[in-house]
This record gives sequence, structure tokens and C-alpha cells, in this order.
Amino acid sequence: MKKKETYSKSSMLMHFLYGCKRFFIFTVLASFLVSLLEMLIPQVIRQTVDAVIGEGALKAPSFIVQLFEKLGGAAFFRTHLIWIAGLIIILAVLLALMIYLRGLTASVSAEKLQQNIREDLFSHIQKLPFAWHMQNKTGDIIQRCTSDAERVRTFVSEQMISIIRIVIMVAMSLFFMFSMNVKLTLIASAFVPVVVIYSMIFHRKISQDFEKCDENEGVLSTIAQENLTGVRVVRAFGREEFERERFEKQNVFYTGLWVRLMKLLSYFWGASDFIGGIQILLMLTLGSVFAVRGELTAGEFIAFLSYNGMLIWPVRQLGRVISEMSKAGVSIDRIRYIMNSSAEEDKPDAVDKSVTEEALHGDIVFDHVNFGYDEGTEILHDISFRVKAGQTLGILGSTGSGKSTLMHLLNRLYPLEPENGKISIGGVDIADMKAEDLRAGIGMVLQEPFLFSRTIGENIGFTDRKMTMEEIRSAAKIACVDEAITEFSKGYDTMVGERGVTLSGGQKQRTAIARMLTQKAPIMIFDDSLSAVDAETDAKIRAQLRETLGSSTVILISHRVTTLMQADQVIVMDKGRIVETGTPEELKTAGGMYQKIYDIQLSFSEVG
Repeated sequence: MKKKETYSKSSMLMHFLYGCKRFFIFTVLASFLVSLLEMLIPQVIRQTVDAVIGEGALKAPSFIVQLFEKLGGAAFFRTHLIWIAGLIIILAVLLALMIYLRGLTASVSAEKLQQNIREDLFSHIQKLPFAWHMQNKTGDIIQRCTSDAERVRTFVSEQMISIIRIVIMVAMSLFFMFSMNVKLTLIASAFVPVVVIYSMIFHRKISQDFEKCDENEGVLSTIAQENLTGVRVVRAFGREEFERERFEKQNVFYTGLWVRLMKLLSYFWGASDFIGGIQILLMLTLGSVFAVRGELTAGEFIAFLSYNGMLIWPVRQLGRVISEMSKAGVSIDRIRYIMNSSAEEDKPDAVDKSVTEEALHGDIVFDHVNFGYDEGTEILHDISFRVKAGQTLGILGSTGSGKSTLMHLLNRLYPLEPENGKISIGGVDIADMKAEDLRAGIGMVLQEPFLFSRTIGENIGFTDRKMTMEEIRSAAKIACVDEAITEFSKGYDTMVGERGVTLSGGQKQRTAIARMLTQKAPIMIFDDSLSAVDAETDAKIRAQLRETLGSSTVILISHRVTTLMQADQVIVMDKGRIVETGTPEELKTAGGMYQKIYDIQLSFSEVG
């Protein structure tokens, strides 16, 4: 399996931004225009106070001074202040328009970004190996794809834009403030690094605490998800109170983490507001002194206070943005974990689909296969056997003997390293086949089949959207479930509850068998998939299957010896090894494990 190209935080965000970059660019442009218009209004007020109401000269670029004199100068505007009021209204309207456009484009880009994140995550998760899904809890994966994705959307669409706007406002505010009074501006700007430094100090602590909160939200989601999907088991064993206490214990712990984080944030925000308040008070006091001394005009003093508010607000906001960035950074890393997980990939020189389709009608060969899920722990030991095309192989063994593991390896749910043996079908190594082509030719029914929250008909016809109702019913009849389905008031349109809770265990298994039969695969695997049906129905289904499967190669895994009686060959497994091989007739008198199980089950059958 090739190692997937690793995403950095920035490259992953740029990947998610495809299709919405232009909206973000326009949002940034609108933010610049908003800041510029906000800066112009205090300048209009300043010049009005100093050069129109007062006797000072107009301090502005030459073209504005010329236009001012051409329109009548201070004398005209002093008696026609309505013109200045109109100019301020025009600027305010333009400002409102730019704010609206900024909000609109930011919202559109944010939703498009959220859509990209969800689709890319879902698509990538679909391609991840089966082993990855076994190592990661479903609740945690869901939390990464919902809460974390939402937090990243908020960061990019709001906080990143806020940072850009803050930089623009600070730069413009300092420019206009320096143009009026250098000394006072230096004093005002001295508070900026103070806020930035203590924000960075808090940033690390906030990030660590939020990561704990995020991880424990995943634990809480997992507990809830497990209980909702396992509601039958919880109710059957009367464990509602135990599960409620377990959920509440985790919920209390999770809430405590958030309370601690909120306390830390309250200290951070309180300190930020305190420093901001001190700065504003100092500017008001010193500005008044400078104005009395004549170092500032009245208009400049008013404008300076306005710019100082525009300076200190974004600086205080920067602290809050940094705290939110701490949370976003954790969420980005959690999403990056998924995106950087190596997807299941085929060999570059994988055989053509036609070669695989032809090979799937050949013999299945396990050649000295060894395998372990965890490094250092071997589950299968030197497994070798052949299943001839069109024959039925039975596999018998105790729980944990490695029966199901064989099938997981056969359809490459787990990759088999070259040094651990070889599995071939029709003479072609399955490692050389494309996984999609291989799995399309292997039908599998598990002991605990999964049914989707859709209608029974949709579950059976899952393998082909164009399947007709006649084909669906035909498969259901072979699986001996058609009669049970038609007894439902809505028949095949009956909705199946999550994980099939609407149906009994036997009905779920038979529905899954019907679904697999519609695949019409040349290799069919029944992994203890008749364990929940009675012996009579088991026999009836096996009889139907013998008439229907035709040339398909069949692998039956079962704890019931009777299920394997019609197999052409049976292998008996114990502790990851093949301990017996032969026909059912040979093994039932061979004096081995098969005969012991056969005698025990036969005696129970006779007693029954």
C-alpha cells in the first residue's frame, strides 16, 4: 500500500478551499474597503471641527484641498453643514453595503467550505482500509466529521477573515494616528505587544485543555452511539441504569473539562478587557493634556480617540481570535489525522478487470499463509489448502480459531504481506488484482449482518440500483425470507430500523443472504450466517442454495456440522491451524475434532 501524500495544516486548508477561493478573496477585499470607510469618517469629523467650525487650515491631500476651496471653502461649508452630514451619510451607506457584501460572501464561502470538508472526509473515509476502521471508534470519527469540521469552517470563514481585518485596521489606525501625534501614538501602540504576548502564552494552555475536551466529546459520542445501536442488548439484559450511570459519569467529566477551560478563558478575556480599558483611559487622559497644551487640535483629539478605539478593539479581538485558533488548531489536526491516513490502493501494475473476472471462476489457493492483526501476535499459522472451482468448502472450528480471518484475507479487507504467504484465485495473486474487481466477485454474508436504515427491498437490492422487484423477490425466496416479508403490512417497503432492529436475528441473516445472492458472484462466502435460523429452515435454505448457486465456488463457515454435510471438502481449524481435512463422510469417522463435534451435536439432536 502506497503512503499517501501528507497534508500540512495550510495545504489541507487550501485543498478544502477549492471552488470558494474567489469568495474569500472578495471577502478580504470587502474587509479592506470596510476598514477604509471606517477610517474616513473620523477624518471628515476632524476636518469639520478644525477647518470648518474652527479657524484651522484643512489638512488633506492637495486635490481635496483644491476641491474644498472650489466649492466655497470653510465659509460655505460653515453655513451648509448639511453637505458634510450628507457626505457622512454617503460614507455610512457605502460602509453598510460593504459590510453586507462581506457578510454575504463570507457566508457563501463558509458553507461551500463546509460542504467540501464533509464530502472530502466522507470520500476519504470510504477508501481507508478495514484495519483503520477497526482501530478508530465510530463515535470519534463522527465527531471529527461534524464538530471538528464545523470548527474549521468557523476558523477559516470568520477567524482568518478577522485576523486579516485586524491587521488592516491596526495598520490604518496607526497610520492616521502617527500623522496626528507621534508621541501619543507610540504610547498607545505600546499596549499592542503586551496583549499579543500574553495571548500567545494563553494560547498553548487553551490548546491543551481544548484537545482534552475534544477527545472526551468523542468518547461521549461513542458511548451514545453504542447504546443507540445496541439498544436491544441493553434492554434485554436490563442494563439501562448501568448504561445511564456510565454515560452520566463521562458527561460529568466532560462538563468538568469545559468548565475548567471556560475559567481559563474568563481569566484571559478579563485580563484582555482590563488592559484595553487601561489603555483607553490613558489615551483619554493624555489626549486631553496634549489638547490643552496645544499639541492636538480639538478635531484631532476626537479623531485620535476614534482611531484608538479602532486600534484597541482589534487588538483585544486578536486575543479572542488567538484563543479560538487554539481550538481550531486541535480540530484541524484531528481532521488532518483522517486525511493523512493512507487510503487503500491497488498496485500500479494491477491486472485488468477482465483478467480478474476470469480468474474468479478458478481455484482458490491458500499457500503457507501466516497472519496476525497485531505485530508479534500471529492468528494464522502456515495455512495451506485448495478449493476447486465450483466446489463447496466447509470450515469448522471453535471461536477464535481464525475461520473469519481467512475470509477477511481472501477479499483483502486485510492486506497479506508477501513474506506471509500467498493467496491466489485462478492462478492470479489477489494482491495483483484491483480491490474493487476482487470484491465485486466475492459475495459475503456475516454472522451479524449489517442492514441499512432503508426499506427491506432497498437492502436486498443494494448491489444494483436498477434491480427489479421480481429479481429482489426471487433472491428473497431462495433465502426463505419472502414469506416473512410479505406478512409485513408494507411488505418490501417496510423500513428497517438502524442495524436491522425491526427484524429478528434469523430474518436479518436471511435478508443479508438474499442481498448477497443478487450480487451473482462467482465466489460466495457464508460466515456462520445461518446461526440464527432453526435447523429446518437451515436445511431448506441450503437445499435452495444448492439448486441456485450453479458453478459458484462456495465457502461455508459454521459451528453446525449439519450445515457442512453437503460440502465437497471440510477443513477443521484450531488455534489458527488446520488440524483436519477431508470430506464430511471421512471426517465423521476419523476420530478427530470433527467427529467429536459431530457426535455431540448428533446426540443433542436426538435428545431434542
